[in-house]
Amino acid sequence: MPPIATSWQCRERVVSLESTVLVGILNVTPDSFSDGGENSTATVAINRAIEMASEGATIIDVGGESTRPGATRVSAKEQIHRVLPVIEGIRKQSSVLISIDTTLSEVAAGAIEAGADIINDVSAGEEDSGIFSLAAQTGAGLVLMHRRLPPEHDNYADSYDHDPESLDIVQDVLDTLLGQVTKAMEKGVKRNTIALDPGLGFGKSVEQNWQIVEQVGRIASLGYPVFIGASRKRFIGATEDIQEPKLRDSASVQVAKQMEAKGAQIFRVHNVPDHARVLQSHVHK
Repeated sequence: MPPIATSWQCRERVVSLESTVLVGILNVTPDSFSDGGENSTATVAINRAIEMASEGATIIDVGGESTRPGATRVSAKEQIHRVLPVIEGIRKQSSVLISIDTTLSEVAAGAIEAGADIINDVSAGEEDSGIFSLAAQTGAGLVLMHRRLPPEHDNYADSYDHDPESLDIVQDVLDTLLGQVTKAMEKGVKRNTIALDPGLGFGKSVEQNWQIVEQVGRIASLGYPVFIGASRKRFIGATEDIQEPKLRDSASVQVAKQMEAKGAQIFRVHNVPDHARVLQSHVHK
């Protein structure tokens, strides 16, 4: 069994995973579930990115399309219009790593040219396999996330008429992601650039999300960096009875702490200071 990953190659940069890595969420969208519309101009978004970097974020994840359940899809052209000025602006002011949250290779290519280091693909290359060729050519870090349904066909974890069926949700995640890893590596993507995200909330019931939280060590044991997006998710709100997403931060930190103890290393978060206080107070043993 491979040891848990200790580093992640992202273009010319090597991200150390010896201590927990925080990814600050920067949604340049009007309709994201928690912060839609907050970064309404490039200037506001750039300032927010610089602020999150100062608070302890190693990576800023810039997205021009909401991936919340029921979200309307956004064209490559519109995504590029939203994210490129922001990425260019961040890069002029900071050396912080930048991730582009997109499923489209055209958007990812523009973002990398503007200064991004990482492609965060919530479809794991299933929507546009050109993502693999681009990652191979550029050496960009590549996050492959598991989802069962695209956003326009999905629902919130506690809102399914019938919970999604699975005998072993973690095994389902592993099987799907390893299949996509194989496809990526066949296109020339290097193993040390790939990170795996189990996709909390994406087509999973509340109970299935908690199973992933509890068993994330099975994913970490594959030897790839484990990238987690639990922040403010509905499964946390449903369990803790917290309706307002922004009030779920302290509960989100506790979920991250639990997953960190089991081998997850990279956490995509809304509230960087709260997570930094708890997760970056020590070095992984």
